[in-house]
Amino acid sequence: MTMVLRSWYDYPQYYDLAFRDETKREADFFEAAFSKFAVGRVHRLLEPACGSGRLVAAMARRGYQLEAFDLSEPSLKYLRRRLRRRGLEAHVFQADMTDFSLDAPVDAAFCTMNTVRHLLTERAAKAHLRSVARAVRPGGLYILGLHVFPPDADNECVERWTAKHGSTRVTVTLRARPLDLKKRLEQIDISMRVRTPRENFRLRNDFPLRTYTAGQLRRLIRSVPAWETLAVYDFWYEIDEPVELDEEISDTVLVLRRRDREA
Repeated sequence: MTMVLRSWYDYPQYYDLAFRDETKREADFFEAAFSKFAVGRVHRLLEPACGSGRLVAAMARRGYQLEAFDLSEPSLKYLRRRLRRRGLEAHVFQADMTDFSLDAPVDAAFCTMNTVRHLLTERAAKAHLRSVARAVRPGGLYILGLHVFPPDADNECVERWTAKHGSTRVTVTLRARPLDLKKRLEQIDISMRVRTPRENFRLRNDFPLRTYTAGQLRRLIRSVPAWETLAVYDFWYEIDEPVELDEEISDTVLVLRRRDREA
């Protein structure tokens, strides 16, 4: 086995395979949320930090116009190739989550899979929410997914799963080290073993994520008055079963709506 000491984001085809099973459930939820919560028709969408673009391709296939960006050039190249192969279109570009702009506003945006937690300071998180608010029209939505923790959490856990496509097999091991709630950091270690008919190798990636309690998340959203929280869900994505943003919740999906005017 060859040890490849590069980010798994440099191998987007395998990252994409690891999370592919979630795509339909997320896309179905987006459409249900558009119908239930958005003011006006939803046609133009934005995905900040789109990664390999599995959701971009899924929503483009459903007839939406897409704007999508990421910092990872390998991921963007992979997404552009994927769109060409499938005869789909999207405006794909390189940008930072905290400072970007669009030529015209979109009707809704989405960012799931804990991506916002890569922003390690309150200033960066607020800058992101403000940038998305500038990109979404009044009455439009932002669907934001992340994990939150109770105030006394000291979680340390290991998750492992395997995904397959044809003769390619990917096994992901995700290890969360004990939380530092005072510094608001969680260290994540990821190992991905890839097996194909010609290759058998492993990728490793370590990175910090910002932690949020339910109260801290509520305060963050309130600090950017352009957004109002309409509903909260968990990662089961059941549109008729909202949950409370309280100290019991972990997997959290916020449905935010862009106000006509900032409060």
